[in-house]
Amino acid sequence: AWALAACSAEETALVEAHLTDCASCADEALRLRDAVGLLHPADSLDLDPLLRSRVLAGCLGRRPARIPVPEWATPYDAETAKLDALLRDMGQAEWRAPVRLRWFEGDRPVERETTVAGVIGHLTAVDGMVAASLGLADPLGAVPPDNRGPTVRTEAFWRTAHGEHRPSAAHGPWREQSHTLIRTASFGGAQVAETAVPYGHFGLPVRDAFLDRAFECWVHAGDIADAVDYPYEPPASGHLHRLVDLAARLLPRALAHRRRAGLASPPRRLVEAGTPGRTLHLEVEGNGGGDWFIALDSPAALGTRELTVAHIALDSAEFCQLAAGHVAPDEAAAGQHGEREAIREVLFAAASLSRL
Repeated sequence: AWALAACSAEETALVEAHLTDCASCADEALRLRDAVGLLHPADSLDLDPLLRSRVLAGCLGRRPARIPVPEWATPYDAETAKLDALLRDMGQAEWRAPVRLRWFEGDRPVERETTVAGVIGHLTAVDGMVAASLGLADPLGAVPPDNRGPTVRTEAFWRTAHGEHRPSAAHGPWREQSHTLIRTASFGGAQVAETAVPYGHFGLPVRDAFLDRAFECWVHAGDIADAVDYPYEPPASGHLHRLVDLAARLLPRALAHRRRAGLASPPRRLVEAGTPGRTLHLEVEGNGGGDWFIALDSPAALGTRELTVAHIALDSAEFCQLAAGHVAPDEAAAGQHGEREAIREVLFAAASLSRL
């Protein structure tokens, strides 16, 4: 079994520890591995990550779903399924693997180390904000209104789960909650899409909250994959475009929040809500990219091509890493043209979208 790479992580570690001390077994292990190499070429045993999407698309082409998943919930459906598949292959030791979470606060990067189990607990706690807004059970129980922010909720969840003996026990509740959220969104459809989800100092409608949760699920799945040395694919192109679009739409609000905190310069020219104002052209290239026109002076202004004073061009992967707080604004590989101050402030506003 070891020669065929069919052992669990724990079994593999035991075998390899023995091989370092036993010459006869080490010789036998070498012969077995050589024999396996003659049986077939080394191929990956992992399924194509897009196989699930292709199979579902084929099934739905033949028999459309009676109650389809809303378009705004499909990225969350896909990303939770991908993470679920990764978690199912992990042993107990891998659940304790250290994971480094990174984000930006103000103008500085912040790091926090947890475990794979801790990351799933974090996703459970923050997904619980959406669940509570839809009238579903909150994984934290009765939470006071002032404790509904992602960071406070995560810390509270980690404290309650501190004594958990089996780290993998975090998997089941998270997956059941994600299934329940998708079912509720599917049955509620347009009736729940605009329901407000509080995020502490701001709120999002449910349709955007599902995109936010899909983005964070993907980012943290990548953190987990890095921790256990496993490859992980980005979202499908259409889904990635929706995630980039959400981040771009949140930039004017993030810029205004930084101004209120004294982290950005005052607006140059205020205009009435819904009217054109100074604009930055954000061009996101590659898979899932597009063009967005970001209002610079007020979150309620209208960004237009005609009033563009600056232009940023970023690869979609780089933009997502920036919005996730994994790339510093000053280090983002961006093509830049126009007002330097506007460019800098939008890059920092993008990084400020990140959080624990």
